[in-house]
Amino acid sequence: MKAVGVKKLNNDRFTLSQICMLIIITLAGVLLSVSFHIPLFIGFLPGFVFLISLIKRKGRSLREIWKICSKGISKTQTVILILFLVSFILPSWYEAGTIQVLVSVALQIITPDHFFLLSFIIAMLFSMTLGTSIGTLSAVGIPIMSSAISIDLAPHIVAGALLSGAFVGDRTSPFSSAFQLLSHTVEISNKKQFHAMALTTIPAILISIVFYSYLDSQYGLNQGDLTAFNWEELSLMKLLPPLILMVVVLFRKGIVYAFLSSIIVASIISLIDGSTFYQLFHALFFGIKGMGGGLINMYMLLIFLALAGAYNGLLEEYRVIQPLVDGWLHQSKTLVEDSVKTIIATFGISLIAANQTLPIILTGRTLLPHWINNRTKADLARVMADSTMLFPGMIPWSVLTIMCSTVLGLPVTTYLPYAIFLWSLPFITIVVSILIQSRSNKRSKGYVQRAS
Repeated sequence: MKAVGVKKLNNDRFTLSQICMLIIITLAGVLLSVSFHIPLFIGFLPGFVFLISLIKRKGRSLREIWKICSKGISKTQTVILILFLVSFILPSWYEAGTIQVLVSVALQIITPDHFFLLSFIIAMLFSMTLGTSIGTLSAVGIPIMSSAISIDLAPHIVAGALLSGAFVGDRTSPFSSAFQLLSHTVEISNKKQFHAMALTTIPAILISIVFYSYLDSQYGLNQGDLTAFNWEELSLMKLLPPLILMVVVLFRKGIVYAFLSSIIVASIISLIDGSTFYQLFHALFFGIKGMGGGLINMYMLLIFLALAGAYNGLLEEYRVIQPLVDGWLHQSKTLVEDSVKTIIATFGISLIAANQTLPIILTGRTLLPHWINNRTKADLARVMADSTMLFPGMIPWSVLTIMCSTVLGLPVTTYLPYAIFLWSLPFITIVVSILIQSRSNKRSKGYVQRAS
């Protein structure tokens, strides 16, 4: 009887009006939660409850629905654990003095005649180490922006360079929670995903370097160093947290162990330097004022991520929107068409979702079956990395954009034209898809000619 019930549900598709209503309720709730500063998971609840009600109408029991939700949550448990640890990285490094040392070294090498280029490079290096755009902008963005303003050096261009550099790591670094989330969503290893992203990452970085070098030549400032470095602050001990983090990852012991080791070492260093247990606990729990981090600023996102995992578990198990998506992608005959349609779909979701997490999960899990059957997971990861992970940093009402704009002290409309790394990647990934498709067509023709 149970097998018959499942078969009946699979054949009984959800109507277009039901799917549209589900999307509207879900995304409208998320948008309202952002607009009225309500926790994201609360805004997500109406859509989640509506989805359960739709499935209940198909004759499914609450016990079965709960099992499917638990399965969906289990798929995100690794990402939840990583995000949990990420919340402690920034405050532990700050208390250990690591952030201050890194910022001092960074500011030492910046000169006004190469300000834009060096701002991009420093933000890129920091973001690849920290794996977060907000943490990078908070750590180096504030002092660099202050320096730019002090010499009246086009702060909107500097902000664009910093944002570009910050998103290199936010999108590409294995330490990034968004990178890990995408990897788990499309069911691909970190190594394969990183290699797939390199096809577009390298051209985008080179374009950014040329772009900011050109802008530096146009401004032509030459005023020497902006700040004198206090060599007494350079302490090898304070550099241990990022070094240990990178070494553990290089030895492939796992990102969770890397974060945990770095946090423990940083905490020990902070206690050695004179911090009390209360100060350390307060920083780890509440974060650093003006910089972020801390469990209190992350736990709402963890709840939302668990709820989103349960939501997508239901969407997958009962194929709620899969037939609709399959029908839309069915007419696609090439990798290029699939790439363009994926970018359009993810842009539409990002416009309303107002965050980075939901578009990654919803787009990835929905499109994955089609890409598995017709393309590769690596290509899907590349296209999503060049669109889904970037759009939330470009849309004015997105949470991520609002946070970046707040840290930089400028509205996104003023600096976005100069954040070339972000808006060039969707075009670059389409070009890469064209080249891959062209190479595939040539191989097919070669096989046909040899066979004939």
